[in-house]
Amino acid sequence: MTSGAATATVSTHVLDTGLGRPAAGVRVSLAARTGAAGPWQELGGSATDADGRCRDLPGPPAGTTHVRLVLDTGAYLAGRDGAGTAFFPEVAVAFAVESGEHYHVPLLLSPFGYSVYRGS
Repeated sequence: MTSGAATATVSTHVLDTGLGRPAAGVRVSLAARTGAAGPWQELGGSATDADGRCRDLPGPPAGTTHVRLVLDTGAYLAGRDGAGTAFFPEVAVAFAVESGEHYHVPLLLSPFGYSVYRGS
């Protein structure tokens, strides 16, 4: 990768597997760090749209080696079920990134389980 390469970009998509539809309105925050032991720098956030997608997350700064997404699943699940307290109040996903790459990290969510993966 050349020094002029663009920084990494990140997006996510939340699917409610219990209901079989996208999870709209899930708040998502993004943080980045340089090096495995570096401190996390909060970059901002967004929320999933009606299709469960979050495409407008801030771009990590140059030199970023790791990104962390924190998804506020508790508020979504509590509102969905009216149960008040969710088993998973948040899902935090940290992953390694390289400059110039796009990282799409979907979350498959149900009230008592979740799965994440690198999508396309």
